[in-house]
Amino acid sequence: MKTIIRKNCLLKLKNMSADEYIKKSNCIRLRLLETAEFIKAETVAITISRTTEVQTRTIIEACWRLGKNVVVPKCNPEQKTMDFRKITSFEQLETVYLDLQEPNPITTDSVKKIEIDLLIVPGVVFTKEGYRIGYGGGYYDRFLETYTKETLSIAFEVQLVDQVPIESHDIPVGKILTEEREIQCSKQG
Repeated sequence: MKTIIRKNCLLKLKNMSADEYIKKSNCIRLRLLETAEFIKAETVAITISRTTEVQTRTIIEACWRLGKNVVVPKCNPEQKTMDFRKITSFEQLETVYLDLQEPNPITTDSVKKIEIDLLIVPGVVFTKEGYRIGYGGGYYDRFLETYTKETLSIAFEVQLVDQVPIESHDIPVGKILTEEREIQCSKQG
């Protein structure tokens, strides 16, 4: 079921025009910069977006301009864990599997989970309650089990669905931002 929902959503995302993608990504970035969670955060955890995901490079650049620390996950496929590492330049990234860009461990420092103030959780499909279908690796599900600070997701409206299959280990995000609205999901803290 999750696989079918994920495929359908990815197809919708691929059909978005380049202009529409840029315009909607910019709306989401501006909405994010105005949230209390973002304004308060000193350290923001975010992924480097790929083709169909909301553009994150402009968000990262905004973080740097505002003096925020930016941490990006380095995945460990054997243990299915993530190590968030601080980047101060896109030059510190390396391309790994599936065109995914991650911090180069030689040029970046690891940051403890407790130091991350805002975790921007990626996904393919979202419900208004904050549940999500990711890319199937389970990395964020495991990370969220012991993460206690603010979480939110950035997504295009086409990524929202009424429901997804929910499993016992699924943890909803606190808020979802789209090009059209801000959705308060679970209460955190």
